[in-house]
Amino acid sequence: MKLYAPTYYKQFKCIADKCEHSCCIGWEIDVDGETLAKYNALKDGYGAVIADSISMEDTPHFRLCAGDRCPHLDDRGLCKIILRVGEDYLCDICREHPRFYNFTSVAEVGLGMSCPEAARLILSSPDFSSTEEIGEVDAEDDGVEFDGRAARGNIYTILQDTACGYASALEKIRSDYSIDFGDDKRYLEILDSMEYLDADHKALLLKYSSKRRPEGAEQNAYLKRFLAYLIYRHCTEALDADDFGIRLAFCLFCEGLLASLICSEDAKTLGEVAALASIVSEEIEYSDDNTTALMQAGE
Repeated sequence: MKLYAPTYYKQFKCIADKCEHSCCIGWEIDVDGETLAKYNALKDGYGAVIADSISMEDTPHFRLCAGDRCPHLDDRGLCKIILRVGEDYLCDICREHPRFYNFTSVAEVGLGMSCPEAARLILSSPDFSSTEEIGEVDAEDDGVEFDGRAARGNIYTILQDTACGYASALEKIRSDYSIDFGDDKRYLEILDSMEYLDADHKALLLKYSSKRRPEGAEQNAYLKRFLAYLIYRHCTEALDADDFGIRLAFCLFCEGLLASLICSEDAKTLGEVAALASIVSEEIEYSDDNTTALMQAGE
């Protein structure tokens, strides 16, 4: 199956020790079976250290150290597995992060915004609708008749219409897909009940108000690109038109959440907006429970 990616995808490069929010801190890192076998075959040197760092309880995973740090993260913020035995020995999660995949009639790869560097790249890339073939993957057509990629393209056409502003584009999308959020109460209740990776983020997300939106052109450009990213990630694999609408409502809520936070935190620069987008992504997109709860709210 052909593999496609957004045109900005190839520009991404992990900045490792220069990252202000390392993905090697705060996440439980599962070890896939193939990589576990490779670790077990390492009999000498750092292989013994790797073996001792893996817990076999439930899904094999690295035992986190103080501060929820990966045991293979050195004091400089670099990966000791890469330094000692090579990048080929990274487990699937570490090798793929922050990538995600869509599988329809073709395969697509994207970058998740929980990574601050990916967030900065996505929010600074105006050509969000174009993809390019970058290779092939071993996968099959999902067999779903509904064309989520075409439906996604329809939304992108509205967002790219220069004859109307961003606010009008949002209004048209909500009207065309009969999306009405009602008051903020139910969403605030969900945000309050969610499980958070960082407890400090709860107070931040609870500042949400659908009535608070920025007016600056640059901030709205960031929001448009954020919404396009969300739609690419969450709407593409929709099973039918109703499912697409539910997923789209979720994307519009997350866009509204970021819009509200831009105002409450007075975020103006790319770096400031990207930091907030990364928090929204980390706390919502990377939790199946949180994502499902917010999608159900829009049904």
